[in-house]
Amino acid sequence: MAEQKTNPKVEEYVNKAKRWQAEYKQLRAYALDCDLSEDIKWKHPCFMYEDNNIVLAHGFKEYCALLFMKGVLMKDPNGILVQQTANVQSARQIRFKNLEEIIEMEDIIKAYIKEAIKVEKSGAQVAFKKEEELPVPEELDQKFAEMPALKEAFEKLTPGRQRAYLLYFAAPKQSKTRVSRIDKYTDRILDGIGLNDRF
Repeated sequence: MAEQKTNPKVEEYVNKAKRWQAEYKQLRAYALDCDLSEDIKWKHPCFMYEDNNIVLAHGFKEYCALLFMKGVLMKDPNGILVQQTANVQSARQIRFKNLEEIIEMEDIIKAYIKEAIKVEKSGAQVAFKKEEELPVPEELDQKFAEMPALKEAFEKLTPGRQRAYLLYFAAPKQSKTRVSRIDKYTDRILDGIGLNDRF
């Protein structure tokens, strides 16, 4: 493990993790073995090749995962890369339920990390589909008028996060349900958090 590749912020994150601590330690060791450097980005351990983000380690209720930033461009001989939600265009996850799985899959995980580095070195870019303009529900427009800070925060979200909220808010047939959804997620938007983000 190259000493300069490690970062005390990641060390602290892993040591303080209430869930998936052993899994994070193992995944981190594999990433460092593959000569990646590390930092905390988007509130999670992120592993990089020459300052380019390659893979992120993050945990959810049912599983922890490695999220490959350009996963859609990677070869997937084992058929294990997962698209997190329908709106995710570039990133793909490998999911793990426990430490044993991670240890058993060491060679495969390292092969996928090396594949991700190869994709990055090749200079390949993901061709993102243009986001079609989605109408803003009337109830959200009214809320924006009442709370200019909310409109400002919403416009700072990534296009994918804006899209997810617009689809979610517009889905119910009844106006009162749309209003209730908007009210429920106002604080998250103000905090710059997406509909599907988990912290």
